[in-house]
Amino acid sequence: MAIAAAAAVVPLGLLFLLSGLIVNLIQAICYIVIRPLSKSMYRRINRLVAELLWLELIWLIDWWAGVKVQVYADSETFHSMGKEHALVISNHRSDIDWLVGWVLAQRSGCLGSTLAVMKKSSKFLPFEIYARLYKNEGPCRLLVAENWTTLGSSDELLMGKECICLIVAGWEVIGWSMWFSEYLFLERNWAKDESTLKSGLLALKDYPQPFWLALFVEGTRFTKAKLLAAQEYASSQGLPVPRNVLIPRTKGFVSAVNHMRSFVPAIYDVTVDVAKDQPSPTMLRILKGQPSVDALLERHLIEGSFGSEEQPIGRSVKTLLVVASWSCLLMYATYKFFKWSSFLSTWKGIAFSVLCLLLVTAVMHIFIIFSQSERSTPAKVTPSRAKNEETTSDADHKKEK
Repeated sequence: MAIAAAAAVVPLGLLFLLSGLIVNLIQAICYIVIRPLSKSMYRRINRLVAELLWLELIWLIDWWAGVKVQVYADSETFHSMGKEHALVISNHRSDIDWLVGWVLAQRSGCLGSTLAVMKKSSKFLPFEIYARLYKNEGPCRLLVAENWTTLGSSDELLMGKECICLIVAGWEVIGWSMWFSEYLFLERNWAKDESTLKSGLLALKDYPQPFWLALFVEGTRFTKAKLLAAQEYASSQGLPVPRNVLIPRTKGFVSAVNHMRSFVPAIYDVTVDVAKDQPSPTMLRILKGQPSVDALLERHLIEGSFGSEEQPIGRSVKTLLVVASWSCLLMYATYKFFKWSSFLSTWKGIAFSVLCLLLVTAVMHIFIIFSQSERSTPAKVTPSRAKNEETTSDADHKKEK
């Protein structure tokens, strides 16, 4: 199913890959030439350049798949969005919560300056995927053969080794663009991350324009298995048992509040949910052009009604203009290239072109697989009950003495 969807949107993959490489090149030049002279100017330019790439993904939500995003918030908060620095904390309900958040950021006028706290390996996406493919680890397992079929935790990617580097190169546009935009990357080891997080947060103090820093406080994407683990842990520790979210991890949030209190005036507490009569939005559904209804909820009362009014956000015409501009530019450049060269007049050129299309299809397929909640890091069930029983037993033993 994922392969069929990926093959259907090869033109979208080519558009994102080629435009992303151009964006990466511009970001790299600005980082080397402008940033040493003026960090403020670099950030202002990078914000605009990064938006040229991210708006393509917003276009997928708005116009390709027709996902309807409903925002519920009080008028004062809604009209302050995009006009102030803010720490945005959210649950991680579906595969594309980050993309839904980008929609809200784009409507608020701060998409290019929206940052996030992410795992460190995301910065090296092409190299991470290559390592997993080569070592047969994680959700990617490699078997060397002449052709490739499917990819997944239980599937097998069949391809020649010489093709791997070309496939994972498509991922560099994501990880590198995030790095140039000053996303914060952590190793999920607090002993190492505490100082990294502190320095990254304080570096935002002189950010020249309003920014959002997104923090998924649950630390992982929601799945039923993780919910069961969270409920077991909450029961054993005497905590409120969650029904729709996971237990938040507080260290990162507390650190962010402590270090940004002096220059970030707002915390946006966002809850993402999906209408009960709608399927959960996934990257696969979006690429197949299948709509969903996603709601960003500021408050949801027990009886199922919203405590705040729905705020209209509509669909962005700007994304249409950006995608149309990129398409025209790249098609014109491609036309000029083939007119100038005799690339397609040889069997070697034709074979290379077909190979590139297959590789783009594979890149899109990998993008779908790695965006799925089921492929995220499994939840670790804490043996809290046994630990509590052992502690109680030790205490009783001491009392007897």
